[in-house]
Amino acid sequence: MSATIAEIAAQLQGYDPQALSAEGVGAFLAKLVAPVAETETVGVLDALDRVLAADLVSPLSVPPHDNSAMDGYAFDGAQLAGGSALELEVVGTALAGQAWRGTAAAGQCVKIMTGAIMPAGLDTVVPQEFTKAGADGRIVIPAGLLAAGDNRRLKGEDLMQGQPALRAGERLAPAALGLIASLGIAEVEVQRRLRVAYFSTGDEILSLGEAPREGAVYDSNRYTVHGLLRRLGCEVIDLGVIRDQPALLEAAFTDAAARADAIITSGGVSVGEADFTKAMMKKLGDVAFWKIAMRPGRPMAVGRIGRSVLFGLPGNPVAVMVTFLAFVRPALLRMMGARATETVLLKAHSAEALRKKPGRTEYQRGTVTRAADGSLQVRTTGNQGSGVLSSMVQANGLIVLHHAQGNVAAGEEVDVMMFDGAI
Repeated sequence: MSATIAEIAAQLQGYDPQALSAEGVGAFLAKLVAPVAETETVGVLDALDRVLAADLVSPLSVPPHDNSAMDGYAFDGAQLAGGSALELEVVGTALAGQAWRGTAAAGQCVKIMTGAIMPAGLDTVVPQEFTKAGADGRIVIPAGLLAAGDNRRLKGEDLMQGQPALRAGERLAPAALGLIASLGIAEVEVQRRLRVAYFSTGDEILSLGEAPREGAVYDSNRYTVHGLLRRLGCEVIDLGVIRDQPALLEAAFTDAAARADAIITSGGVSVGEADFTKAMMKKLGDVAFWKIAMRPGRPMAVGRIGRSVLFGLPGNPVAVMVTFLAFVRPALLRMMGARATETVLLKAHSAEALRKKPGRTEYQRGTVTRAADGSLQVRTTGNQGSGVLSSMVQANGLIVLHHAQGNVAAGEEVDVMMFDGAI
């Protein structure tokens, strides 16, 4: 049985839902979520971004034979021991896909193409452009150019038969698909897609197609979160906009919990907002309401409704994206069965002074470029208000100013969470 919110909180030193650090959020979510159990088998072309469910053991060695890494001439490298130039007779040609069956003796070589199997007894290849023409069609290899074994790919140097080619939990990128295909494997077992339900809350939210009205805004969060989930490879259950009415909210949460592994909402969790959303979360599930020591994105709700994990995000567009990238995305990857990996932060020099108070983590939108000296630099997009959605379009990453960090001087090195591959 899954641990309750109270049981998880008891395991975390210094847990304070009213002043939770960004690091504390990550530690809590790591204990809250677990991978889905179901798997399915898909073809290689349908496996992009899916998570491998079991180790993939190589049925063959790659490459299957010693082969040439260059177009050139194969010979016995022991002949290099004397340190003198070699003049070799060409006695055959080895083509890729056609093994040469002859025998080359001392003083002889075989013309060979890239990828061709190394003839028996030969272990070294001289690139064609390194040779000179000798008498009677022979080739001359100048002294000091090669060592025995050069330009030869060894059998199994990429993958050895019977060894894992890919480990369970690998999220299959294009290179992994090529690796799987190179082993002659047509189908792989992957975790089933994570099902995530999403809805926005609030009477002030307009759906596309509705006429504008005073005090109302069009729902951007629904489309942003949909894109974030699709890019992550989730199956998205779009429940639209739910008004601040208890009956409608209860129906939406109940429907989402019945259909999804995770539920994401935006709005209704801030201090001073209508309490309908928070009240319904409490009524239907085991939920904690946090004030996170971060900017933007201070309010957040997490917990479970039925078997579904709940992420109640703030309503401001930038805060939704920041909390998703910092907390929800890593948690969903864990639920997908992906191996736990820390977010890689890029180092760049701040092109400007940044104001920051210790005691909270700040995520400032920034643009990383290359300076004249070749180093990486980052500059903020300007106004860092949590409603300035255009700044997320202009930025290519988030400048991460850590909990204990203070003001940053121009030229000082900072961490950046890059967007590429995430949004």
